[in-house]
Amino acid sequence: MNKLQFLGMATLFEGGLLLLALGLGKFFEIDPLATLHGDPESVLLAIAATAPLYGFLRLTHHIPSLRVLRDLLVERLGQLLASMSRLELLYLGFLAGTTEEILFRGFLQPWLEEMWGGIGGLVFSNMIFALLHWITPIYGLVAGLLGGYLGFTMDLGPERNLTIPLLVHALYDFLALQAVARLWRQAEIQRAGYPERD
Repeated sequence: MNKLQFLGMATLFEGGLLLLALGLGKFFEIDPLATLHGDPESVLLAIAATAPLYGFLRLTHHIPSLRVLRDLLVERLGQLLASMSRLELLYLGFLAGTTEEILFRGFLQPWLEEMWGGIGGLVFSNMIFALLHWITPIYGLVAGLLGGYLGFTMDLGPERNLTIPLLVHALYDFLALQAVARLWRQAEIQRAGYPERD
């Protein structure tokens, strides 16, 4: 698969998630965009809330069980991501961050909160998030924990705001996609026998 096919498939899949969120929201009378507020304070909170996730990303170099996860992503997606420009990686990050957050934090979490309360909505929506990201058990666990963190960030400001987890998710994905591409390039340089550059 080349990068254009991958970008096309990603757009269709993630676009499908957006349509699903809007359709379920209409059916259950929950507007998934109701708490989307794009004020400057939310953007600053999102940037600040991305920092711990970036720290986690850096930890994947030092913790063996997480390094296995990182290496799996490099093996499966590295070459494809390395062929993309930063703008294309930014597009992928924002595509996934936007559509997945509208579905999981915009619709699913509030819907489950109606039945199970705030903690129940947070926990159960992220159990589903983990299951849908289940590549390996450790990947599913990490996805569930990151999803819980994203759900928590909705309530960082004075009012619930979907913009915060949406931007955190998008920025984190962009950084993670760049890291996978960079690691693949570094591995290729080593395989070719060239000294690694800083």
